[in-house]
Amino acid sequence: MEKRVTFRGWLLPILLIAPQVLISAVFFFYPAAQAIWQSLFIPDPFGLSSQFVGLGNFEFLLSDKFYRAAFLTTALFSILVTLCSMIPALFLAVIADRLIKGSGVYRTMLIWPYAVAPAVAGVLWLFMFNTRVGVVSWYLGQLGYDWNHVLNGGEAMGLVVVASAWGRISYNFLFFFAALQSVPRSVIEAAAIDGARFWRRFFGIVLPLITPTAFFLLVVNVVYAFFETFGVIHTITGGGPQQSTTILVYKVFSDGFVGQDLGSSSAQSVILLLVVGLLTVIQFKYVEKRVHY
Repeated sequence: MEKRVTFRGWLLPILLIAPQVLISAVFFFYPAAQAIWQSLFIPDPFGLSSQFVGLGNFEFLLSDKFYRAAFLTTALFSILVTLCSMIPALFLAVIADRLIKGSGVYRTMLIWPYAVAPAVAGVLWLFMFNTRVGVVSWYLGQLGYDWNHVLNGGEAMGLVVVASAWGRISYNFLFFFAALQSVPRSVIEAAAIDGARFWRRFFGIVLPLITPTAFFLLVVNVVYAFFETFGVIHTITGGGPQQSTTILVYKVFSDGFVGQDLGSSSAQSVILLLVVGLLTVIQFKYVEKRVHY
């Protein structure tokens, strides 16, 4: 018989959920409502008055070639960050799951990068790839390759992708390792007795059993690439060169706080919220069908 927790009266449940509801209202619902309201206006340069334009800001954005380019840049960036953070994390989790001696030290070292803030991680990678004093760029120069992410858009994109995925590998590693630990050993041992080799056991048994965790990480990493990589891009490239690393969330900042176009920036934040919500719905509707629970 299933046991359920019941409350006598409504006061205690309200008190329990009130802090979370209050935090969500102050830091999410109210700013979201303000963004939707401001997206309908164009303020003057001094912020003293504003003109109602309706959907004019949205029409301008959808016809702006630079904003459409930011869409493509964001799509490429999010795909690369998701792949570069999940695939190495799964590989390292598999190794840690098979490791016997020194596994505790190995897992601890892999978790450390997750404690580094994105902005700090961006500064670290910027120092290593600095065109003048960077140790990595110096070694590349010794090999005959002239590294300059300040002028080369492809190199800039590669650097921000690696810097963004580096800290995220630890986060993904924790979930993949926990999922691998929950796989029944008896099933794997039975397959080994039947003659299935390691990779056959991994792709035929282990991987289907950890697909719920992989699906969860897919959604979380896409959201991370859309929103939480702002600090990395701001510290390393500032959206350059020639807006080659300007993703949607950074364009919201550059147009709103640098360009002081609050109407356009608010409209961009609304579009960004709709895009991420649509991607999440698509993932749950189509990708989740391939997940084995």
